[in-house]
Amino acid sequence: MNQLEQLKQFTKVVADTGDFSSIKEFKPQDATTNPSLILKAAGMPAYAHLVERAVKDTAAGAPVGTVIDALLVLFGIEILKIVPGRVSTEVDARLSFDRDASIAKAHEIIALYEKAGIGRERVLIKLASTWEGIRAAEQLQKEGINCNLTLLFSFPQAVACAEAKVQLISPFVGRILDWYKKSTGRDYAATEDPGVQSVAAIYNYYKKFGYKTEVMGASFRNKGEILELAGCDLLTISPNLLAELAAANDPVQRKLDPAHATGAKIERVSFDEKGFRWALNEDQMATEKLSDGIRLFAADAIKLEDMIRKKRG
Repeated sequence: MNQLEQLKQFTKVVADTGDFSSIKEFKPQDATTNPSLILKAAGMPAYAHLVERAVKDTAAGAPVGTVIDALLVLFGIEILKIVPGRVSTEVDARLSFDRDASIAKAHEIIALYEKAGIGRERVLIKLASTWEGIRAAEQLQKEGINCNLTLLFSFPQAVACAEAKVQLISPFVGRILDWYKKSTGRDYAATEDPGVQSVAAIYNYYKKFGYKTEVMGASFRNKGEILELAGCDLLTISPNLLAELAAANDPVQRKLDPAHATGAKIERVSFDEKGFRWALNEDQMATEKLSDGIRLFAADAIKLEDMIRKKRG
């Protein structure tokens, strides 16, 4: 049994891609997308027909954002034909500090899925883990719209998400490692990887106090990070790393386990808005990576808009 199959025994494996062929090859439970992944896929000849369809199916005078929403959902619908579980579709990163606009955009996305016959139980709305994004998710969850809180780099963000009863969080492993490597000028073994340690701490806290929010490790830079988080609720993995796991047969040992977490010596904490903003501000890495992540996703959303404008003529 290869490492990918072993990993699937105690962790839900999710494909971090918009490329359908990769999803078919590795047979994940779920799939996640983001503006960068959709931009990359939309530029591939194999998916030109989806871009054309999104343009064609949207009224000529409609805002370009309406076409983008249609395109995101078209990709999501195709992905759901392949995976048995859920697909994550992201709200425009430029709405990351606007609770009400994020809620409205989520409603529009869900409506498009439901119009296509896709139940909301198969969709996760992705929102940035800002205070406003978490508050938007809290309201959406009350409406039965499940959310995936992304760009999560810190413990305070994770605690706030759990208290908001969001369905799932995507703590980023590799981007945390990137920051520490640049900051310290050193490499880290997987066992001491600060991104791995961050996700492990969040996982243990959630299991210790019985939070139902799912933990999905994301943004991996190497196979070692993935193996150190074996046992996490879910792991979303890029096609190249899925291929590495599928090509190896070494034993995979479960590293995260609810049974171990329940006995951990951890204190329960809580954050109001002021406390959250202060704690996040005190974490230089999380503050910089959250800001950087929002800017990068927003930049790719603008590139996607430019692509659509050219298609519309």
